[in-house]
Amino acid sequence: MAIKTVDIEKISNSAANIYEAITIASKRARQLHTEMRIEFEQRKATLEQITGVTETEEEVETAANPDQLKISLEFETRPKPTEVAMQETTDRKLDWRYKVVEDPAAPKGDA
Repeated sequence: MAIKTVDIEKISNSAANIYEAITIASKRARQLHTEMRIEFEQRKATLEQITGVTETEEEVETAANPDQLKISLEFETRPKPTEVAMQETTDRKLDWRYKVVEDPAAPKGDA
């Protein structure tokens, strides 16, 4: 598997600093991975409903289901979530905001 290089200048220019850009990209990659996993599980469940084969029966079978292999190969050929997230970060397609944390020591008054 080839490793795709990323220009460090493009990454650091996409946010205030390199650490912020990497944090933004990693959070986006987690979101993308979760979405892909949910989609995969839904398609797998749909396939199990159609074929009527449960997971315990799958473990006993030695022959692979061609439809399940097709779905697996499709997901393997998709771009990885980290690659997509880095591209979105460098292209400035992401909007982010800072979490506002109130200082508990700050006075709360009606002044």
